Amino acid sequence: MKKMKGICLTLAVAALLAGCGSAKTESQSASTFTPTLDVTAAVSGDTATLHIKTDLKLSKEHYDHARVTGEGHIHLSLDGSEKIIVTEPEKVLEHLSPGKHEARVSLHNNDHTPYNVGQTVTFEVK
Repeated sequence: MKKMKGICLTLAVAALLAGCGSAKTESQSASTFTPTLDVTAAVSGDTATLHIKTDLKLSKEHYDHARVTGEGHIHLSLDGSEKIIVTEPEKVLEHLSPGKHEARVSLHNNDHTPYNVGQTVTFEVK
């Protein structure tokens, strides 16, 4: 009888541990979406146009709403200034002073939490 209880206990513990595995599920992979980002700058006179390529769905409609996986907006900071919210794949920066400039671009969820994806581009206005 003792032997049977021991076997049952061992099987119960094994079943419990098997349920605690670390196998990925669809919901886990969906919540860990990491978007791509590629930013280039084209300068003409005192204007720079940032071309932003990403597989993140840029959403003006859901900005400042609940998080939706794969959707969001861009935070842009030029030369360390306050962030600008961007919801289009192109941003024109006008009336720039001559010299080197730095644009920091990062991707964020609708609720402003970061995707932890960013890129810094430098360009010069002559």
